[in-house]
Amino acid sequence: MVMVGKVQMGKAGLTDNFIKTLENHFKKYSIIKISVLKSCCRDREELKKIADKIVSSLGNHYNVKTIGWTLIVRKWKRVVK
Repeated sequence: MVMVGKVQMGKAGLTDNFIKTLENHFKKYSIIKISVLKSCCRDREELKKIADKIVSSLGNHYNVKTIGWTLIVRKWKRVVK
């Protein structure tokens, strides 16, 4: 069973504190749903830029998917051979 964390992004937008919050959530969860409120951004292009910044800030082992105004950030599993 996969545990999913939920976070909201408000009018403060993408800050260093928000990135630290995501890093702390990834210690417990492998998937985090970020609800982007209308006070943060109002168009899809800006939402795409925010998603790219989140992935670049977290590192190489993450990817993001956009569904509506929700960003789903997933941490890749490490394969041990």
